Amino acid sequence: MAFLSDVMISFRREITPTLRNWYYVLFGLMQPFLYLGLFVPLLGGFGAADGGSALQWFVPGMVVMLVLFTTVMCGWTLTEELLSGSFERFLTTPMSRPAMLVGRALKELAPLLVQALIVILVAAPFGLTLYPLQMLFGLLLLLLFGIGVAGLSYALAIASKRDGSLFYMVSHSIALPMMLLGGVLLPMEGAPTWLYVASRFNPLSYLVEAERALFSGAWSTLPVLIGIGVSVVTAIVGLAVGAATIRKASV
Repeated sequence: MAFLSDVMISFRREITPTLRNWYYVLFGLMQPFLYLGLFVPLLGGFGAADGGSALQWFVPGMVVMLVLFTTVMCGWTLTEELLSGSFERFLTTPMSRPAMLVGRALKELAPLLVQALIVILVAAPFGLTLYPLQMLFGLLLLLLFGIGVAGLSYALAIASKRDGSLFYMVSHSIALPMMLLGGVLLPMEGAPTWLYVASRFNPLSYLVEAERALFSGAWSTLPVLIGIGVSVVTAIVGLAVGAATIRKASV
């Protein structure tokens, strides 16, 4: 109970400015709608599973991409707090460090989940078949994955010694290849052999495959099971690394 209480305290502290500026959440919808309107028509039937709409294939990958780039940049706000000294003051509280990380990550993920639900509902009349339970479970997996990535992002922010430029360079140098090798925009099955083999070493590839299976109505398939494992492991590793880094920073 203490852990959940600390999560809510951290979450409320972080989400309050976002709620005051709620229009940023609506503005954030522009990017996914641009992808839907300008990229999906280029796919035609390419990537559509079992003759279905290309949206059934593209939307889950796009949601994964949004979660990846949003959570990998979580540490950017932390670098600003480190420069101002506000984060050090927050560290003087007896809060659980993992709970602090989860609360901060949920602040970034909550608007994303709202945006994802809106995108799914908007895409439905244009050919996206809805599988509500599977899709909600897919968003839950993304929540776990995002919490882990956010923890790693916060650890990178602290390790970069308040250097925002270094943080930005390293985070994007990692996130962009992960996105491209994850088969988010185009299926890796049609890639050259060396590129497809490289994608098998990318954990994001398995999460994307799991999301596409869930968005197509599947449950207990191998891609879904592997995706669960990837999400859980990422969350555990990210929280462990992030909490350990914050503990050292608070000494």
